[in-house]
Amino acid sequence: MLETIVLLFALAGLVLYTVLGGADFGAGLWQLLSGPGSRGRAIRDHAHHAMAPVWEANHVWLIFVLTVAWTAFPEVVGSLASTLTVPISVAALGIIFRGLAYALQSATDVPHERRVIDTTFAVSSILTPFMLGAAVGAIASRRVPIGNAAGDLVTSWVNPTSILTGCLAVAVGAFLAAVYLAADAARLGDVDLEHAFRLRALVTGVLTGALAVAGLAVMHSDARHIYRGLTSGYGLAAVIVSVVAGLGTLALVWRSRFQPARLSAAVAVAAIIAGWAAAQRPTVLPGLTLHEAAASRETLIAVIVAVLGGGIILAPSLGLLFRLLLTGGFDRPSERAAAPPDHRPRYAAAAGGYARLALACALAGFVLLSVVENGTAHVFGVLTLLTAAALAFRAVGPADMPDDPASRPRTRAG
Repeated sequence: MLETIVLLFALAGLVLYTVLGGADFGAGLWQLLSGPGSRGRAIRDHAHHAMAPVWEANHVWLIFVLTVAWTAFPEVVGSLASTLTVPISVAALGIIFRGLAYALQSATDVPHERRVIDTTFAVSSILTPFMLGAAVGAIASRRVPIGNAAGDLVTSWVNPTSILTGCLAVAVGAFLAAVYLAADAARLGDVDLEHAFRLRALVTGVLTGALAVAGLAVMHSDARHIYRGLTSGYGLAAVIVSVVAGLGTLALVWRSRFQPARLSAAVAVAAIIAGWAAAQRPTVLPGLTLHEAAASRETLIAVIVAVLGGGIILAPSLGLLFRLLLTGGFDRPSERAAAPPDHRPRYAAAAGGYARLALACALAGFVLLSVVENGTAHVFGVLTLLTAAALAFRAVGPADMPDDPASRPRTRAG
């Protein structure tokens, strides 16, 4: 039971990294394909500006997944890190060079230097998700055996399933980025950029769906157990959710309703990961079940407590960051819309109530987990701490989300 809870934590972190960090990688792809001239520069600048407040915060989830995994499932992480040394190392270098290039993008206006920086950033933004996806494909196709470098260093990740999964990771990031950037452009009232990213979202959405369907055919021949898992039980349910959410996202984007499209796109991607996890069970690696791979009970309890305790601190901070981002708090002063004059006082009073409730739930959760020696009490303690995190998230956030920009009058930017 404890190992399942920890695994769910890791999967939740993987979903968040894919949905948030994946969109950052996708924005890098659109910078590469932005085209020449002033229009291309506008697309690149829009992508750069949209990522600026969150590109470092999004990597928190990758660190979270790695930390939880190697603490709770050390044998699994050791086997993965040794057999998949090449794709993991390339992905790590890609993250480093991508961060360096991003930091330098605004440091020079020399055309040659800008081209080198932009190309480095874009290539790293494609290479990193591809390698991470290839590593997932290696796990899914059972090419990572238990032990130190027990698998082939090349064929473990150079195979049909890994290549397919790597391409799907790149496509998913491009799709998410296009949806998010279209929503940002609509909020700013830039019709040209909105149309540009709306078209990109529709095209990549169709291509990503086609790639996912092709993936089922690949897995039928190369990873039969995953194929069976995705076409029955919980795996099939996840596939259906992903298809419905993906089609819903395309419909919303077509109607220029970008705010709900953000959510449905994230659900579609999350369902893909959930389907993979459902199809992969009961083994993590060939011959190794989740229970056998888990660390001691004491370690698992420590991980759970650390995650919940850290979540109380981290969730409100990230919640505030993303609420500011989505409501235009980081837009340039000339781009910000004025808030209703009576909005702040009402919200300040509500925020105080949420903060008091969050504190009460946090104290109650601490008592239930640390003082009461009862399994049922511990379950309620976990739920109470999660409630505290949600209330704190609401307390620190800014005013309510704006209405869908599609319903507001638009003006051409610039």
